[in-house]
Amino acid sequence: MGLEIDDPVEILLVEDNPDDEELTLMALNRYNIGNRIHVVRDGEEALEWIFANGRYEGRNQKHHPKLILLDIKLPLVDGLEVLRRIKEDTETRRIPVVLLTSSREESDIVKGYENGTNSYIVKPVDFTQFGEAMRTIGMYWLLINTPPAL
Repeated sequence: MGLEIDDPVEILLVEDNPDDEELTLMALNRYNIGNRIHVVRDGEEALEWIFANGRYEGRNQKHHPKLILLDIKLPLVDGLEVLRRIKEDTETRRIPVVLLTSSREESDIVKGYENGTNSYIVKPVDFTQFGEAMRTIGMYWLLINTPPAL
């Protein structure tokens, strides 16, 4: 997205499906939500970015995103494991994580909340509904919600 390795990020989008990535970015841009978005495409890359290791070793780990939008079904490391590792670490556990997924499986919903998700949202199929969901997510987590200092 043109960000330098250490630029502050408002939203970390973890999405392996290029079509869903494009729709999410279009919807967020449409409503001017999250000017600084970084995209990673699998769970391993997400963990490297969040914990500033591997290919993101030079990134300042203290620059946490304001929000993580996390898919569940990811290659290499699944989204529930990424969530678990974020929430068990004292440095990252307060970052809001929204599971944004096409899975309606009750077991995924339960596991998401057991592992500390802040919200579980099933991706709407219709673009208008999807855009409205992104607007609502962005407005709430970036503008309305008052998080503790990270």
